[in-house]
Amino acid sequence: MIQFEKVSKVYPNGTVGLNNINLTIQPGEFVVIVGLSGAGKSTLLRSINRLHEITDGHIKIDGKSITAARGAELRRMRRDIGMIFQSFNLVKRVSVLRNVLSGRVGYHSTLTTLLGLFPKEDIELCLKALERVNIREKAYSRADELSGGQQQRVSIARALAQEAKIILADEPVASLDPLTTRQVMDDLKRINQELGITTIVNLHFIDLAREYATRIIGLRAGQVVFDGPVEEATDEKFSEIYGRAIKRDELLGVDA
Repeated sequence: MIQFEKVSKVYPNGTVGLNNINLTIQPGEFVVIVGLSGAGKSTLLRSINRLHEITDGHIKIDGKSITAARGAELRRMRRDIGMIFQSFNLVKRVSVLRNVLSGRVGYHSTLTTLLGLFPKEDIELCLKALERVNIREKAYSRADELSGGQQQRVSIARALAQEAKIILADEPVASLDPLTTRQVMDDLKRINQELGITTIVNLHFIDLAREYATRIIGLRAGQVVFDGPVEEATDEKFSEIYGRAIKRDELLGVDA
């Protein structure tokens, strides 16, 4: 369970990223966050693992405050949270397997990870993660030899190798073509359903949100303006979230 309790974020320049957010996300949910650019989607997502530090309030995971966690406790809590980025965040010059193994660094000493002395069990776990996203045959290819969609699947495999209980995906398909977008979203949804991993995804395209989410949260100017099951996310509700009529490209996930 992830709980936001009166969470606010004000940036040094005075910009309000989040404004008094109260949310509870249940284990195993597939939540999609929507809203205009600058609405606070990335800020909310990245505050969960403290890539962005909040200004006020608390964020709790399974009843423990990650906001107050320090040192070893913070590292342990972050170990349970996998992060998937729009830009993939892979080391392009090394192998796919080595990139996936980076998901295991939280379980070993700095020396072990620097020297790449991962045990056989870790390697087997990473190969199984690659198999789950249908890319095991690329394990020994360099990451920069892969397509964008393949690279994003490597980042999903890295989160699986991490044995994350929560997956945060920040605009994971923004740079992908429509076909590859569906493949990546299918992978995230299947992993959520088969493994019960709580999954929170920022998306720009409304039809994708409707297709994959079990729950949609709409942000506007750092505030929650919609929170409900996908069935209640009507065109009228999306117009309220966006503060205007919805454009065709926002609906379909393709260029207008």
